Amino acid sequence: MAQNNSSQTSFARWWRQVLFVPLMHSKWLTAAAKARLTDKVTSAERGHRGEVFLIIENHLPIQEAYHINCRERAVDLFSEYRVWDTEENTGVLIYVNICEHQLEIVADRGISTHVSPTVWRAMCEKAVSGIANKNTEESLAELLDEVGQVLRQYYHLEHDPAGNELSDTVVFLK
Repeated sequence: MAQNNSSQTSFARWWRQVLFVPLMHSKWLTAAAKARLTDKVTSAERGHRGEVFLIIENHLPIQEAYHINCRERAVDLFSEYRVWDTEENTGVLIYVNICEHQLEIVADRGISTHVSPTVWRAMCEKAVSGIANKNTEESLAELLDEVGQVLRQYYHLEHDPAGNELSDTVVFLK
């Protein structure tokens, strides 16, 4: 879920990352599930000039967890994976943090001029609710569909001659 951008240091957040056991929480992300989600990213990118990028991370990096929250991590990854570097500034990053049970959407300035933060927040909340009910893959697939629909609404294109600017492959950070 989108939260305010000002992070506070948090010993509790750091401690959650240290105690997190990935094998217990990310069993759902099998190679087949990752492939299905990658296909969903590809589908979400059809019919418009936008780019969708999905990153799933087990936990915040331990060395940073005391100082940064999930929103700040998502913004850092948005930059690191160059989601901002699309021709029309229409990149959308979906960031999932399994340990924190949080999901963030970071949209580039091109699409942000059309879509209110309230819309992104509602999409996040719906997906987080599904994830809490143990429907992680299905909730992410629905979210990808919704993001694709939003991008089609503002950047519709029958044929995309420029092609894909970013990889569709889901990034899993352990």
